[in-house]
Amino acid sequence: MVRRNRDAVLGNIAEVFRRHGYEGASLGRMTAATGLGKGSLYNFFPDGKEQMAREVLAHVHRWFEEEIFRPLEEIVSPDHGLQRMFESVETYFQSGRRICLMGLFALETEDTFSSQIRTYFIRWEEVMGLFLQRSGWGEREARDLAEDIVSGIQGALVLAQARREPDVFARRMDALRLRLQVSQQASDARQSGTRDCLQDP
Repeated sequence: MVRRNRDAVLGNIAEVFRRHGYEGASLGRMTAATGLGKGSLYNFFPDGKEQMAREVLAHVHRWFEEEIFRPLEEIVSPDHGLQRMFESVETYFQSGRRICLMGLFALETEDTFSSQIRTYFIRWEEVMGLFLQRSGWGEREARDLAEDIVSGIQGALVLAQARREPDVFARRMDALRLRLQVSQQASDARQSGTRDCLQDP
């Protein structure tokens, strides 16, 4: 129950950070969003706004760990794994209507939360790269594709927000899916050609 309540508070605080950035997330805005008085907020977060931000980023990372990173490690089917990832990404970012806090804080807060942010992005790229390798891509190609996918998702979020056009995000997700399909077909063709060569007398 305590964890559930804290998660609800963190969710409300996260939206304040998304809307106003780290510097603009005042205590007054926090109390209005959470429905808690200043005293109650400091009971939850004795170290103030920096603790709130660290816990919000940890909360985001936990969600991605449960909904995206671990499934990519556990799902065997390439199609199912990629479909699950894209659907989870689109759900979390509300089809481009919700900015990425990790990306926002990376630009706004310099070194304060750099370790948490770096860990999050490296983890995403690594599990994505290993998933692609298990699905038939070569190690270098899988690593490059993973980097392109993560950076493509982040770039699509920024563009959708900057243009106030969430459809931009949906189009870029479709383009990433298509790119993966084309790459998979090319990879399958290469593997098939290699097998044929090995079977030639």
